[in-house]
Amino acid sequence: MARLFHVPLSPFCRKVRLSLAEKKIEVELVEERYWEPDPDFLRRNPAAKVPVLRLDGVMMCESAAICEYIEETRPDPSLMPSEPLQKLEVRRLVGWFDDKFHNEVTSKLLYERVNKKIMGRGFPDSRNVKDGAKAIKYHLDYMAWLLDHRRWLAGDVMTLADFAAAAHLSSLDYISDVDWNRSHVVKDWYAKIKSRPAFRSILADQVSGFPPPKHYNDLDF
Repeated sequence: MARLFHVPLSPFCRKVRLSLAEKKIEVELVEERYWEPDPDFLRRNPAAKVPVLRLDGVMMCESAAICEYIEETRPDPSLMPSEPLQKLEVRRLVGWFDDKFHNEVTSKLLYERVNKKIMGRGFPDSRNVKDGAKAIKYHLDYMAWLLDHRRWLAGDVMTLADFAAAAHLSSLDYISDVDWNRSHVVKDWYAKIKSRPAFRSILADQVSGFPPPKHYNDLDF
């Protein structure tokens, strides 16, 4: 069985979990307190980051590389289109959410509100929280624009781009930081992806000291 060293609310871990679940790859989840010095974990990944996946007898790190490996070795069902320009768009959007969205929103909301407390690193920086709350509006509007022109974020079929976006938004939704009333097309998109069987373990997550809102695991939120 595959083994994933992860943190429940990490969007990078969630993206890998969604890819594994969509392809029906059974995985053992192991919570990793990566911020605490641990020689065993450093041997698994000297960068001291999650996710780390053990699959096919190989220890893998970096979520983008892991998802590409899963896609290449388990191509059915496909999360990456075959046409080069469509692949480019998927990779662009995965990069958008894992880089731009992460830096402008996730790191300023989730990390300030949750990670700091869990890691014992003080209180949230109110300026960062304010900046993150402002930035997410721009990103939701951009998603709405994409979805006004496409069925899914990168085109007519669901791809890894949708899982990357849903991984970040689901983590933020756990702490009620997504205004789903801002765009009905974004809310409808999330409802579709949230209802997939691959999402079940995500919706079952519980973080000690941070109970999810009532709507978090409601498919008719």
